[in-house]
Amino acid sequence: MIDVYSWATPNGHKVHIMLEECGLPYTAHAIDIGAGDQFTPEFLKISPNNKIPAIVDPDGPDGQPISLFESGAILIYLAGKTGRFLGNTDREKYDVLQWVMFQMGGLGPMLGQAHHFRLYAPEQIEYAVNRYSNEAKRLYQVMDKQLGQHAYLAGDEYTIADIASFPWTRSHKNQGIDLADYPNVQRWFDAINARPAVQRGVAVLADKRKPLHDDKAKELLFGSSQYAKR
Repeated sequence: MIDVYSWATPNGHKVHIMLEECGLPYTAHAIDIGAGDQFTPEFLKISPNNKIPAIVDPDGPDGQPISLFESGAILIYLAGKTGRFLGNTDREKYDVLQWVMFQMGGLGPMLGQAHHFRLYAPEQIEYAVNRYSNEAKRLYQVMDKQLGQHAYLAGDEYTIADIASFPWTRSHKNQGIDLADYPNVQRWFDAINARPAVQRGVAVLADKRKPLHDDKAKELLFGSSQYAKR
């Protein structure tokens, strides 16, 4: 039984979806990032960067427990553990990994910034809103072009590249994106959104998450608490 320490956010959804797709047994432990759970010593032992998600697998590669943080690393680990969603050849594997890196290094961080400056920043900074909204549009264009040539991001098979990217596109409206402007992304989004395992994955811990209106929660997520020495 894999223990998943997570919250109902795009990065959390990635791992929830992967576990559901693979049919691996797991227990989800809520790490309420609006309440500061990510800063507890117990969580920091498995996620030193104080970010969700993190997992503990009692049956690691050598038969010993292993803990992992960083959602992309967890996806790669679970794909290796199950032999699923990472391609069937070395060439396919590297095609998948480059699109996972696209998500981890670009799509997630930039869409997250667009979301932040459009919705959560204490003041509207026109330069920041325009910069990240425009970068969001550029990234959707990259995906739309790729998806005009292939059914999925890394080719014609559903992989962890799609599992990594899909949760971030669920908030496209908050990023200033209309999927009607990206018809290939829209087709891809609808196909993934219809998968039963995806629907189960995005429901994990969703009932515990509340709208981010509380000033204390905003301070924990975006204020000086993030930078305190621990």
